[in-house]
Amino acid sequence: MSFTLRQTSLLASAFLNLVAASALAGGTTTPIEHVVIVFQENISFDHYFGTYPRAANPPGEPHFRAMEGTPAVNGLLGTLLRHNPNSAQPVRLGRDQAITCDQDHDYLHEQQAMNSGLMNMFPEFTSGHQESCDYGLGAGLVMAYYDGNTVTALWNYAQHFAMSDNSYNTVFGPSTPGALNLTAGQTHPASVVRPPIDESSVIDNTIIGDPRPGDDDCVPESRGTVRMGGRNVGDLLNDNGLTWGWFQGGFAPTERLPDGTAVCGSTHVNIGGAMVTDYIPHHEPFQYYASTYNPHHLPATSVDMIGYTDQANHQYDLADFWAAVENGNMPAVSYLKAAAYQDGHAGYSDPLDEQVFLVETINRLQRQREWRHTAVFIAYDDSDGWYDHAMPPIVSQSQTSRDGLTGPGMCGSAPAPYGGRCGYGPRLPLLAVSPWAKRNFVDSSVTDQSSLLRFVEDNWSLGRLGGSSDEIAGSVKRMFDFERGPRRDRLFLDPQTGEVTHRE
Repeated sequence: MSFTLRQTSLLASAFLNLVAASALAGGTTTPIEHVVIVFQENISFDHYFGTYPRAANPPGEPHFRAMEGTPAVNGLLGTLLRHNPNSAQPVRLGRDQAITCDQDHDYLHEQQAMNSGLMNMFPEFTSGHQESCDYGLGAGLVMAYYDGNTVTALWNYAQHFAMSDNSYNTVFGPSTPGALNLTAGQTHPASVVRPPIDESSVIDNTIIGDPRPGDDDCVPESRGTVRMGGRNVGDLLNDNGLTWGWFQGGFAPTERLPDGTAVCGSTHVNIGGAMVTDYIPHHEPFQYYASTYNPHHLPATSVDMIGYTDQANHQYDLADFWAAVENGNMPAVSYLKAAAYQDGHAGYSDPLDEQVFLVETINRLQRQREWRHTAVFIAYDDSDGWYDHAMPPIVSQSQTSRDGLTGPGMCGSAPAPYGGRCGYGPRLPLLAVSPWAKRNFVDSSVTDQSSLLRFVEDNWSLGRLGGSSDEIAGSVKRMFDFERGPRRDRLFLDPQTGEVTHRE
C-alpha cells in the first residue's frame, strides 16, 4: 500500500501525538500534565500586592472586597505605609494613573537601594526620574503601588487560587537575567558575539544587564549581542521527548528581506495611545542558546508540529500556542510572553493592558479539555526597581565593580566562583492558577524564578541542569493540593475590570 506525502505527514503527526499522550499519561509525578508559565514584566510584590487584601474602593473604580478568612501577606502595613524609612512615602495609584514611567532596575542600583538590608534608598537609586509621567511625585514615584481596584484580576486570582508572598528574583537586575534564570537557572557563561558590550551588561562573563541575543534577525545591528553557553530546560525537555515551546507576541515576521532575514514589525497601541513594537528580543531567553534558537523566526512546518522539533526549534509566535491548543496538541510545557504593550512593563505597558492579556488567556485556557490537568503560573522577570520592603535572603554572593549590596564592590564577603550572580534579588509576585491549586492560599516558603524550572524538572523527572540555581531552589508544590481531586469550578473574569463575571 502506498501513501501520498500528505497522508504520510498526517500518519506521522498522529503517531507523535499518540506517543506524547502516552508519555504524559504515565510520565508525571503529579496530576499536572500541562504547565503554562505566563512570564510578565517588571513588577515588585509590594507594587501590586502591598496592601492585599485591603483595597481603597473609591467611587468609579472596580470594587474589591476580600473573602472571609483571606490570609494576610507580608505587605505594607502601619509604619511602612505612614512612616517609611525611605525619603518618600508609599503612595496609592488609581486606574487613571496606570501609565507610569519606567524605573531604574540596574543590577548595581537595585543593590544600593536595599542599603545592606535597611531598604531605605529606593528614591535615590532606582527612581526613573521622568517628569512627564510621574504624576508630580518625582523620585517618589518609585514608592507607588496599586491595589485591588486596578490590578483587580490578579487579586481575584489570589482569592480563588494560590499566591506566594516570599518569592524572589534569582539575582538582581533587569529582564534578561530573569528570563535566563527562569529557563536555565544560570546567567553564566556568556560570550560576546558583537560589541559594544560593557560591564553594565556583562561582567565576569555573566549577564547582569540586557545585551541582545547574538542570533536573532530582529536585533538591530547597532546593538551589542551575546550568546550563552551551557544548557537550558529546553535541552532537558528535548532529551526526554517532551513537547514544549516559548510563545512570544510579535515573534512571527511581518516580512522578509530578499536574503531571508526576518523583520519583526508588528505593533499595537496601548491605552495611553502609544504605538509599541510587539517583539522584544532580549525577553526571549532561548534565543541566547545555539541549541534552542530560531534566528530567522521560521514557523513550524505544520500546526501538528508545534511543540515538536523542526525548523522552528520550539520558538514561536503567541498565536501558535492557540493554534496548537485548538488542534489538540497543547505542549507539555509552554512559556507565554505577551506582546510588549500587554506585558506590564512600565514605560510602554501598564496594569490595565496587562490585565486584558492575563484574563483573556486564563479564561480561554479554562475552556480547554486539558484544563483539568493544567497548572498556570503567573510570574515576573524583575521588579523594575519598584519599592519592596522585604530584604531577600542572599544565597549567592559576588564581589565585582558592579556590586554594592553590603558596600562598594560587595555583595557579601564569601568568595564566589565568578561574579555577577548576587541574589536573591527583589521580591516578585507569583501566582498559581489551576484546578489543583489551593484556594485562597498564601505560600510564605522561600522560592525564586528557578523554582519554576525545578517544578518542570521534578514533574517529568528530568533531573537537574547542573551548575544551576535549580539545585537550591525552593519548591512551589505547597501552592497545590495533589491529595484531593481537582476542583470542578472555573472562574471567569472581565478582561477590562478584572471583576468576577461568573463561575461554572
